[in-house]
Amino acid sequence: MNLDNFLMMRQESGLIIVFLILVIYDIFGSDRSKRYFRPVACMLLAVHTVFGFFVSSVGTAFGGMYISSEMTVMMKNILSIAACLVLMQSGQWLKSEPALRQREGEFYTLITATLLGMYLMISSGNFMMLYISIETASLPVACLAAYNKYREKSAEAGAKFILISALSSGIIMFGLSYLYGSMGTLYFSDLSTLVSNNPMTVLGFVFFFAGLAFKISLVPFHLWTADVYEGAPTGVTAYLSAVSKGAACFVLMFTLHHVFGNIEIVWYHILSGLSVATIVTGNLFALRQKNIKRFFAFSSISQAGYIMLGIMGGTEQGVTATVYYVLVYLFSNLAAFGVITSVENQSGRSDIAAYNGLYKSNPKLAFVMMAAVFSLAGIPPFAGFVSKFFIFAAVAAKGDYLLVFIALANTVVSLYYYLLIVKAMFINQADEHPLDTIRTDNYNKISLVLCTAAILLSGIASNIYGYIGDL
Repeated sequence: MNLDNFLMMRQESGLIIVFLILVIYDIFGSDRSKRYFRPVACMLLAVHTVFGFFVSSVGTAFGGMYISSEMTVMMKNILSIAACLVLMQSGQWLKSEPALRQREGEFYTLITATLLGMYLMISSGNFMMLYISIETASLPVACLAAYNKYREKSAEAGAKFILISALSSGIIMFGLSYLYGSMGTLYFSDLSTLVSNNPMTVLGFVFFFAGLAFKISLVPFHLWTADVYEGAPTGVTAYLSAVSKGAACFVLMFTLHHVFGNIEIVWYHILSGLSVATIVTGNLFALRQKNIKRFFAFSSISQAGYIMLGIMGGTEQGVTATVYYVLVYLFSNLAAFGVITSVENQSGRSDIAAYNGLYKSNPKLAFVMMAAVFSLAGIPPFAGFVSKFFIFAAVAAKGDYLLVFIALANTVVSLYYYLLIVKAMFINQADEHPLDTIRTDNYNKISLVLCTAAILLSGIASNIYGYIGDL
């Protein structure tokens, strides 16, 4: 066995080391030492994330099943940053109940396990490798969704996620069987030249895309999203909406352009229709929500539609805009969920009415939430405005101006329902049980500061977009 194959997988190897350290710590650590589980987990993942920016492994391993490039390294670093922020935001919730406190180590190990699967998804050079990686990433997430097993909604969320995950995996495998039957190989490098516009290949692609669309929550494969987001613990919901969705979008972008590029005439029209349906459906259903987690579930569905617009671009500009959009979306969404976590830990409430008058009692949290929703809505000078501009520019470069117009019109709709949150915090009067001043721990405070700074600065610092473009 060639050692160079493993040296190519430096990021995966580093994450496996972090995973093993956390497992050993959880098994053999004393009860007193486990009080420091979160700082240890955050420090290890932060060091691993920083190390990822100094990795420059480019090439293939294991006969082309594993692919590494500067762009895949960048994508993994983006996911690592988001996972680290989720760990920082989840600690206070994990210590809120004795049953959760006893299993704190499981949460951190499951996060690293699913992150490893997402790393392998991004670097897969073979569809069978990709399928195994998707399963590696999905199964721990199902455990995380049902983590708070003594609450009915959490158990329900875990059951729904595992059923949908099994269904989508079966659909993907069914599509891969058609692809293998028509071309005799599952290697991306071979398929890129063999893919043609014949019925069996197109049918295989449609099934593969449908299975992956479940992971991204594209309409009409989105029906599980709101229930799972509402029932899962808030930290897990943040992880699902940011890290898991980002990884699936990266994989779809890679496979569309590196494997199915020859049949762009087929999938471009499919994505055009689904992106419009996803944006419109997400916006319309978000208008009707009273629960903050269901609200952001439909918001994330709408955001997935915008991400699809960048993926459809197919050019360097489109790829750069997509990666940049996902980066900004991660920071914006995690900032919002950091505030949701703080409010839920304090009051136990997740309805939007709980945020009435939040500015008077917690002005800093209200400002963070305002920055997050303004960025998601695409209001300048926040980074979301710049990311949406680049997405629309990439689609306009393809000459699809009608699609740009529809997306712009829906941006106005999204502005209305995002402003409902701002109205609740700054204008509405608090109800008969107003929130007191919320005291969050230092880890959550640091995560909120980092997310807010990223929302404010990443839209101004154009060198971030330029750096991604250079890759």
